[in-house]
Amino acid sequence: MFPKIIAIGDFFLPTYGVLVAAGFLIGLWIAARLAARAGLNPQTVTDLGVYVALAGLVGAKLLMAAYDFRYYAEHPGEFFSFATLQAGGVFYGGLIAALLVAVWYVRSSKLEFLPVADVFAPGIAAGHAIGRLGCLAAGCCWGLQCDRPWALTFNDPEAHRLVGVPLGIPLHPTQIYEALAELVVFGVLYRQFLKPHSAGRIIGLYLILYPAARFVVEFFRAHERPNPLGWKLSAAQWITLGLIGLGSWLVQRRTGKTVKPA
Repeated sequence: MFPKIIAIGDFFLPTYGVLVAAGFLIGLWIAARLAARAGLNPQTVTDLGVYVALAGLVGAKLLMAAYDFRYYAEHPGEFFSFATLQAGGVFYGGLIAALLVAVWYVRSSKLEFLPVADVFAPGIAAGHAIGRLGCLAAGCCWGLQCDRPWALTFNDPEAHRLVGVPLGIPLHPTQIYEALAELVVFGVLYRQFLKPHSAGRIIGLYLILYPAARFVVEFFRAHERPNPLGWKLSAAQWITLGLIGLGSWLVQRRTGKTVKPA
């Protein structure tokens, strides 16, 4: 659609990167505001957000490389190329790496993990929604061929060259599906956070609502990589099922303190 904001020779400023950065900053701002309302140190939460973001970038790239292991094994230098740096990677790889770093940071800072995770959940949903608009601009994460009135057709040769999106074919706007779903998730989480809630409930709701939406969107999304072992569900859908189970456990548990935002 609009993959480049500016281009000077071989250098260009990708719309995807700008929107992802904007989503991160907005999500971090939301988390800092909610931290203050929950009685947490906003600066500590902001620092954690930066560490988590860096871990997320690395994790997303590593899972992307794992999906295309044969290619990167034959071309190891490509993993450190500018093209790989520009690629978004695989979201769930970033999420898993971010969670691991978050657990380490929270423990080393002598904080309770679940209240901190609750603070971040609404911001993650809002930031991810904006990031998906970056996917729309770049043309990545495209959908299957679609004959509905809301089908989206990409015509920018640069988008095809950069991410491989098919041109001239009406496709399901899966980027918009997911962005809208994330906005709804953000609204639900933000409203629930402002009410008294048990620690872990907000992040638990996120781990139910977003994966459920992603599970459905995956049926309309084109997949360049084969599903594991030839199963009908995609790798992302198998991950969503596990996350929904974890989220359900967090929502149902009644141990831990009750958070009453100011």
